[in-house]
Amino acid sequence: MGVITGLLFAFEFICLFLALDVTTVSRASILFYSMPVWLALVAHFLLPGERLTGPRIVGLALAMGGVGLAMLDRSGGEASLLGDALALTATLGWAAIALCLRLSPLSSIPPITQLIWQLAISGPIILMVAPLFGPATRNVEPWHYGSLAFQAIAVASLGYLAWFQLLKIYRASAVASFSFLSPVLAVVMGWALLDERIGFQVWVALALVAAGVFLINRR
Repeated sequence: MGVITGLLFAFEFICLFLALDVTTVSRASILFYSMPVWLALVAHFLLPGERLTGPRIVGLALAMGGVGLAMLDRSGGEASLLGDALALTATLGWAAIALCLRLSPLSSIPPITQLIWQLAISGPIILMVAPLFGPATRNVEPWHYGSLAFQAIAVASLGYLAWFQLLKIYRASAVASFSFLSPVLAVVMGWALLDERIGFQVWVALALVAAGVFLINRR
C-alpha cells in the first residue's frame, strides 16, 4: 500500500504542476483545494462515523456549485479547460491518498514512515518525467532557491508530517477542511504578487466552496 500512495503522490503533483502551466494560480487553487468535498463524499460510503448528514449534503452541493462556477469563469484570460481538468484530477489523487491512509495498515505506522514511502516512490518518478514537460530550468533566480528550500522543509517535511498525524487522530473530512485556507491565501497572493485579475465570479465561487466546506464539517 505504501507503493500505491507513492504512485498517487507522484500522479497528484504531476497533474498539479501541469495545471499551473495553463491556468492561473487562483483558479487552480480553488479547484485543487476542493479536495475536502470529494473526500467527504467518498468517506460517507467507506469510512465509519463520517456519514453525510443534511447540512453536510447542502454543504457538498454548495461547494460543488462553487467549483463549477470557477470553471465557467474566463475573466482572467489565462484559464483553460485543460488546466481545470488537471487541477481537479490532482485533487482526486490527493483525496485517494487520504483514504488509503485511513483504510489500510498504513494508518497504524508513524507519520514519518508514511511520508518516506510517498517521497521515496514519487521522487524518482517525478524526476524521470520532468524532462518531458519542458526545459530543466526556467530562468532560475535566487528567490527560486529560497522557494525550493521552503517547499522541502516547511511543506514536504513538516507540513505533511502534521497532516498525516492529524489523519491518525481526527475525522478525515474534518482535517481536510482546514486545507481550504490555502486557496484563500492563493487567490490573494496571486492578485498581490502575480498581478492576476480576479473576476467577481471567482470570488463568488470561493465563497460558495468555503460555505460548503464549513457545512460539511458541522457536527
